[in-house]
Amino acid sequence: MVVPNSSPAKSVAAFIAFAREKKGKVTFASPGVGTAPHLAGELFKQITRIEMTHVPYRGDAPALADTIAGRVDLQIGGSGMLEQIRGGQVRGLGVTTAKRSELAPELPTVAEAGVPGFDVTGWFAFFVPARTPRAIVEKIHIDTVTALSDPAVKSKFENIGMVAVGSTPEELAALLEAKMRKWRPVINEANIALD
Repeated sequence: MVVPNSSPAKSVAAFIAFAREKKGKVTFASPGVGTAPHLAGELFKQITRIEMTHVPYRGDAPALADTIAGRVDLQIGGSGMLEQIRGGQVRGLGVTTAKRSELAPELPTVAEAGVPGFDVTGWFAFFVPARTPRAIVEKIHIDTVTALSDPAVKSKFENIGMVAVGSTPEELAALLEAKMRKWRPVINEANIALD
């Protein structure tokens, strides 16, 4: 979660106070409607009960450019923003995960910074058609876990602000189910529809 350097907010709590003071005039950027950062912003609004206007962009780069320039008040994005935080281009307020990031331990979680229950973690997975033979699914799983445990691969992920984790197909299915239960009410309350 980042703000422009020109923002008066130096913490999550200060941003919430700023948004309440500027009721209805605060904006947040995302790389597009229905993206994970958009949903994270909507969840943040719903938990804190602040008003923010969503400003969708066509990707992270233009959203970040306008955040740096101060044309939007807040951006929730991926770990790729760490480079801009460390470079002093934006001010990091917190990480959206349940635990502090190993890659940025100096940043508090949004939950510990004043928004209990806020937990948004990005993830990637491999998917295959439902009727793919189990032996092929297992082979893809084993090869993926093997690749992710390679120190060179782990290092590449860490360099872009990500932590490589391999899970079983069953764990992925459980994760998907949990994510659908979590995000369905957020999507419905925010009335998000894809074009």
